[in-house]
Amino acid sequence: MSSLQGKVVLITGASSGIGEGVALHLAEEGCRLSLTGRSAENLQRVADACKEKGCKEDSVICIPGDITVANDRKTIVERTAAAFGEIHVLVNNAGMIHYKRISNITEEEYDELFDTNMKCHVFLTQLVLPYLIKTKGCVINNSSICGQRAMPEIGPYCMSKSSMDMFTQCLALEMAPYGVRVNSINPGTIVSNISRRAHGKYQDEELYQKFLVAQAGVHPLGRVGQPEDCAAAVAFLASETSGFITGQILFVDGGRNCVSAGIATNISK
Repeated sequence: MSSLQGKVVLITGASSGIGEGVALHLAEEGCRLSLTGRSAENLQRVADACKEKGCKEDSVICIPGDITVANDRKTIVERTAAAFGEIHVLVNNAGMIHYKRISNITEEEYDELFDTNMKCHVFLTQLVLPYLIKTKGCVINNSSICGQRAMPEIGPYCMSKSSMDMFTQCLALEMAPYGVRVNSINPGTIVSNISRRAHGKYQDEELYQKFLVAQAGVHPLGRVGQPEDCAAAVAFLASETSGFITGQILFVDGGRNCVSAGIATNISK
């Protein structure tokens, strides 16, 4: 039996992409799931898919909300605790990207980026920590390779993810005396909707497919990642198998972090 069987997992940004992949994978592991995101319709679609993977009717709940809003964060945690009585794992997955340089990002865009990628996770985690201390649970943050690699076309996004990495390590030290582990996954390019939303760069499907082909060439394994790749890493970090691992940044990037900027464009399959 999986060590994740029956664990209560709260997943933000669960309505698509990596969050959806994590939900489906953990459903197969027998977890009880609290799914939150801005789209009620998409959350319900994911919840239904989780039931097809084995989740019982009362083992998955949907809580639509915007975690950048304090009252929504409070409601999400309270409803999760009311439904399941405990929380074992928090997956801070929600995020966004602005394709802007430091030299041309607006103050409004900057605030939106850091509110969505950093601030809301700090304060949501604060609300969940009392439950995690009781269960000796864990926090898993979804960061990015961009947290450790400078990329001038998306400098503010890199900055927000670098903040997430430091949040992971500082919180790991804070929580270690309580038996609560904190780690992050740092994906490379993953097939998801983050680059295809209104604030992204690749709404056009043909352009997005060209982007994926180009990105496959700078990942040493010769492909981009899928949500399932990230989901497997999250399941490992949430499981008892990783019980002596905390404060770690786990690259899920096909080796991309090993490649220097100067030769990245010369790598091909």
